[in-house]
Amino acid sequence: QVQLVESGGGLVQAGGSLRLSCAASVRTFSEYRMGWFRQAPGKEREFVAAISRSGGGTYYTDSVKGRFTISRDNAKNTVYLQMNSLKPEDTAVYYCAADHTYFMNTYSASRDAYDYWGQGTQVTVSS
Repeated sequence: QVQLVESGGGLVQAGGSLRLSCAASVRTFSEYRMGWFRQAPGKEREFVAAISRSGGGTYYTDSVKGRFTISRDNAKNTVYLQMNSLKPEDTAVYYCAADHTYFMNTYSASRDAYDYWGQGTQVTVSS
């Protein structure tokens, strides 16, 4: 069983930055590919960014490319989402997700690929 705990959310003005963290309680964190998703009120949960086991492969949804950066520190069992140039439309609850895989350099934008989810952290961007 993998437990994921997100932190770092909050209220920020448009154009500002936040750094989300997701700490995983598992000994073999490096065997999991990770993803960030978000869900705005009244909308479905959508993909934001993903990273491979090693961190060498990353993938972003078009709306955050150039503004968000996903990274991981396998020694700290943590994945990060650095969010810059935030916009009001980025307002949502952000979730991290984990999927165990034997493949080093794969990542997924599909919610169905992930077996473990955190409880979410609220990000609110004011205009």
